[in-house]
Amino acid sequence: MNTDGLDKIRATTVLAVRKNGRCVMGGDGQVTLGDTIMKHKATKVRRMYQDTVLTGFAGAAADAFNLFERLEGKLESYGGNLVKAAVELAKDWRTDKILRRLEALLLAADEQHMLIISGTGDVIEPDMSVAAIGSGGPYAQAAAQALTLHSDLEAKAVVEESLKIAASICLYTNEHITVLELDDDGN
Repeated sequence: MNTDGLDKIRATTVLAVRKNGRCVMGGDGQVTLGDTIMKHKATKVRRMYQDTVLTGFAGAAADAFNLFERLEGKLESYGGNLVKAAVELAKDWRTDKILRRLEALLLAADEQHMLIISGTGDVIEPDMSVAAIGSGGPYAQAAAQALTLHSDLEAKAVVEESLKIAASICLYTNEHITVLELDDDGN
């Protein structure tokens, strides 16, 4: 294995879809180091803040877990207000000397908001009810946008089918999918 920094850990396609009062997030399970698949069944999505927020990550796993913990703390501090928690996390992430070295992206969604959070201070709420991150994110997002607009599939099926499409295109995405769902009550 190359040790000169050219080998990158590539891990992920995470997709969130909101449709018909449902918010669903899913992620594939593949972790790749350089040209080697290191893991097939990683879990890249989880629930937070009393099961009312769905989160997923792309990037270095250790960095992402650190950010998950920090986001969960911000959610606790701000009474589950996802937007406020995300903005505060992004501010810390960008200005803290140690945090700004973390290499990951977060996707977070609750019953009202869907946000992409980055270490450059970005907190982006997409115009559409679809968002994706990771190597296969553009493929999954394109598929989900088409399926959301032009099919009768429910949000969960849109996520599952879109992640399968991404897996058929992206080398860094597989079909071992974890899917989490919030209903219109936020649970």
